Amino acid sequence: MTHRFKTRLEQAHGRGDYAALLNLIPYARLIGIECTRLGDELLFRLPANKDNIGNPILPALHGGVIAGFMELSAALHLLVFTGAPGIPKIIDFSLDYLRAGQFRDTYAKCQVWRQGRRVANVAITAWQSTAAEPIATARAHFKIEEPGRP
Repeated sequence: MTHRFKTRLEQAHGRGDYAALLNLIPYARLIGIECTRLGDELLFRLPANKDNIGNPILPALHGGVIAGFMELSAALHLLVFTGAPGIPKIIDFSLDYLRAGQFRDTYAKCQVWRQGRRVANVAITAWQSTAAEPIATARAHFKIEEPGRP
């Protein structure tokens, strides 16, 4: 992890504001991801943005944007809560689209189901109107760098 990235992560923890950290990730900037800490949880937000529309007739969010939002949310969740020395590397990602992502704000929460020394499994749920009606669910496996090891 670069010194700049590590410094921003420490500042984000201290303030509970992850905007400066997200600003270091080009894709997060591109699609507009936001992150808020609520006690021991992180809430990720993808604000409605015309550039993220995949089907202009409905209009609906592009499936790839939903997937990218969920994958990046899981990686950031692990980074924040595991103290990993860098952004975890994705091993695999499985996504179930449950309904169309309408042109409005989208939210995601993550839960770490299992974490070993080198691998973590994360469940991600994304919704728009209520968490009880998800638009997508996903499972991601990440390789976590151990301190002092690449």
